[in-house]
Amino acid sequence: MFWDKVSSLYDLFENLYNKKVYQGTGKVVASEIESSDNVLECACGTGAISVHIAPKCASLIATDFSEGMLKQTEKKTRHYQNVAVKKADMTKLDFPNDHFDIVVAGNVIHLLDDPVAAVCELIRVCKPKGKVIIPTYINIYNGKPSKLVKLFEKAGAHFKRQFDLDSYKDFFLNAGYNNVEYHVVEGKMPCAVAVIKKQK
Repeated sequence: MFWDKVSSLYDLFENLYNKKVYQGTGKVVASEIESSDNVLECACGTGAISVHIAPKCASLIATDFSEGMLKQTEKKTRHYQNVAVKKADMTKLDFPNDHFDIVVAGNVIHLLDDPVAAVCELIRVCKPKGKVIIPTYINIYNGKPSKLVKLFEKAGAHFKRQFDLDSYKDFFLNAGYNNVEYHVVEGKMPCAVAVIKKQK
């Protein structure tokens, strides 16, 4: 699997290329979290966002489909007593309805065959009045994909879609989500953080 192969070098690459956004995204996500919140993070990757969530929340279950990525998250979060790291498929979560106060899925929507179904699954396990937080890189400029995306695709990553800020907003609107706030973390490759507030 591509993500297993790159897991040990992923942080180094991101920090060299896009450090301000890579580290800033976790801070924006953490700003949405209260100390009483029980959090599920899907597609946690190397734990870049997890390390910002863990000090803020009551509990965090950090999940990913890549065992290589999970090993990196385990290393980063081992000194937090409130973190559990587990393998999971975010499109088929083994959690009950209305279970978590906060659900996070960072930089993964563009990799999925059916991202709308995945968002529905995130919403399903989120409590009413809770938040689903979905950061995604904005990698379309003037209608063209960034050079970094082309590099990742050559290396073996498979991008199903790419977004600029307008098309990212349209994605949620077309999926039926109107109550969404957006925060943009600016940098070489900006990240748009969508915050969906679950109504019921």
